[in-house]
Amino acid sequence: MALKDGATEIDMVQSVGAFLSGDYETVCDEIQQMKETCGEHKLKVILETGCLKTAANIKTASILAMYAGADYIKTSTGKLEPAATPEAAYVMCQAIKEYYDETGIQIGFKPAGGLNSVMDALIYYTIVKEVLGEKWLTNQWFRMGTSRLANMLLSEVTGKEVKFF
Repeated sequence: MALKDGATEIDMVQSVGAFLSGDYETVCDEIQQMKETCGEHKLKVILETGCLKTAANIKTASILAMYAGADYIKTSTGKLEPAATPEAAYVMCQAIKEYYDETGIQIGFKPAGGLNSVMDALIYYTIVKEVLGEKWLTNQWFRMGTSRLANMLLSEVTGKEVKFF
């Protein structure tokens, strides 16, 4: 329905329950089905990294999502704590790099939830730059999920409080 209404990108949450129970087939099948529905439109798969708990789980979830058809992998919905963390972002970016080196397919990255300051933005920017390189530092491959931060940046640039978002 979203695509019929004009959406050009779709977000979905990877099935955390299926993943944590070891049902990787269901996890991949759901992503593949959604990607088939999306066709050429971008599919962002949200991992909910805070629920995954370990770096090993975050890496495995990242790899499964990419191989199943994700165009982007995203840290979290921002609705659960912890949401995005630099540690999760680093692991996800390492997985993206390994996937790219193995397949030649570039996958986008989006940290979301808990980005509340300019310093947070700089941390995620630095992780992407150092792990993935300059090629990812475009709005096509790297996005940050935070409207609060946009307002803070606009306020800092204009010198007065801005509540655009």
